Amino acid sequence: MRIAVPDLVTNSYFPALAAEELGFYRAEGLDAHVELHGPATRAIAALREGVVDVVAGGAHTALTGFPQWRGVKLVVGLAQGTPWLLVLRSDLPAPRGDVQAVKGRRIGAAPGPDAALRRLLAEAGIDPERDGVRIGPVPGSDGPGVSFGVRAAGALEAGEIDGFWANALGSETAVRRGVGKIVVDVRRGDGPPDAKHYTLAALIVKEASIAKEPEAVGAAVRAVVKVQAALKREPGRAAEVGRRRFPPDAAALIATLVERDLPFYDPVISEEAVAAMNRFARATGLLSAPVPYEQVVATQFRDLWAA
Repeated sequence: MRIAVPDLVTNSYFPALAAEELGFYRAEGLDAHVELHGPATRAIAALREGVVDVVAGGAHTALTGFPQWRGVKLVVGLAQGTPWLLVLRSDLPAPRGDVQAVKGRRIGAAPGPDAALRRLLAEAGIDPERDGVRIGPVPGSDGPGVSFGVRAAGALEAGEIDGFWANALGSETAVRRGVGKIVVDVRRGDGPPDAKHYTLAALIVKEASIAKEPEAVGAAVRAVVKVQAALKREPGRAAEVGRRRFPPDAAALIATLVERDLPFYDPVISEEAVAAMNRFARATGLLSAPVPYEQVVATQFRDLWAA
């Protein structure tokens, strides 16, 4: 089983990678490998075209390749809530929670996650065109093997951008280098209230694959649920994964970030979370009409979330 992630060096989709490196897929009889396919839109295209079997990513990004949730399902949650943070240059006058500080700034955001940033700004009364907010890819972030968050921190340090919207690993990298500061962390209450529920990190699988190989998909779900539980018992095991798959600087941070994120490592994909995500998707044009929970989530695997 080939599992694509739009950003490999991240805490957001970390349970999918940890399940490979800590042997949880193998324990379920599954030969699975996590590989980088960024940005998110490219990962979803790879899923649609059959290049990969699963995407571990922001759940709403499935709609970029599967309109109206046709042909695709979410099978298990990796991490609850919108996982990206807004970071600005440390020298800017931007107190925590001040979304208005983006006005007139160059903000790096990857395709897919950028929809959440644009909605966040709209809910805060900011019009990027009117207010001079230039949102676009981070220079050099589309190269092979490049982590968006880590590259974004480097671009901020180099003065190529004024801020970025990325995972906590990229954010923490910028903070520790002294070049950036976290202005908005929506999962922890910053910004408009609805922003924390725009999306969640999940495993995304085509309906055809579920129908053809339900046992393999179920094995992946069980592996994720078990690795989430294992990380909650021993968050220090995240360091093992980091040493194997991350650059040294990122590997040194991951155990701390995973421990901080443990409350979000929950496999349940609730009806409330799906409803909130679909409201966001409709507001941003990713979804044209309401769809029921059962069209979004592979409900046959729900019992496994409690395993």
